[in-house]
Amino acid sequence: MLVRRFCLTFARSEIYPFLNPPKFRNFQPTHLTIPRISSQNPPKLAFQGRSSVTHRFISSDSQMGDARRPASVPIPDINKADRAELLCALESALGSSFSSDPLVPPPTPLIIVISGPSGVGKDAVIKRLREVRENIHFVVTATTRPMRPGEVHGRDYYFVSKQEFLSMVEKNELLEHALVYGDYKGIPKQQIREFMAKGCDIVLRVDIQGAATLRRILGDSAVFIFVVAESEYAMVNRLIGRKTETPEMLLVRIATAREEIKHVSNFDYVVVNAEGQLEKAVKLVESIIDAEKAKVKQRRVEI
Repeated sequence: MLVRRFCLTFARSEIYPFLNPPKFRNFQPTHLTIPRISSQNPPKLAFQGRSSVTHRFISSDSQMGDARRPASVPIPDINKADRAELLCALESALGSSFSSDPLVPPPTPLIIVISGPSGVGKDAVIKRLREVRENIHFVVTATTRPMRPGEVHGRDYYFVSKQEFLSMVEKNELLEHALVYGDYKGIPKQQIREFMAKGCDIVLRVDIQGAATLRRILGDSAVFIFVVAESEYAMVNRLIGRKTETPEMLLVRIATAREEIKHVSNFDYVVVNAEGQLEKAVKLVESIIDAEKAKVKQRRVEI
């Protein structure tokens, strides 16, 4: 039995030598050479020495390093030295005096275009804004329409004849003009130039047609505010309450207002002037002006 098992094992190793691979101790291929790495002469890696490698270190002699390391000037104890002495020492250490000039330039004057359909209370908003807002000029529009009760020439409008108005158009004295409900209306340029030179913001009250023209002329350099009533019912009630239009004119104004509301997307802001909430509407207009003047990128316009 033992003889038979020995013969089978010997025969298998002779016929199939790969089934019994030889065992070696500490075997290393003779064709490979593993170098010994010395701590004194480390190998240079492939990526070392390339010019594309960016070192994110700031040298001590760089400009940023100098800015972070002011000159060695003794600074007095903040709890013992008076303010003038401390400021003087800080200026000496930094190598420059502290400026009292504003850190950012003052905001540029704005042109605010206020528009909306008839009967939404545009004039009421502008009148109240005139009372509560300083450093703002409300451009007086020239018009050929008759003066209404309570209106004052030069305050509400410049009431001129048709011939005078057309003469202003020929002389290019108007920024914008249009024929509205049979009457001419236009914005004198000189008022805008004069008060913007004084640093005043400018408010223009125009109809929807005039706002569209100003948008083409001024683009995004002006702020466009659309004033609306809280509902169509409220708007019609205000038109009736004015008692300045005939029934036929009322129908025309209401139909026109329905079309004008569709152009709200051409404006930057919408202000709802609800019945009995005039103060809320005016404060919203003021907030819009304040937000625009706080922008980093100011709107700039030349007339």
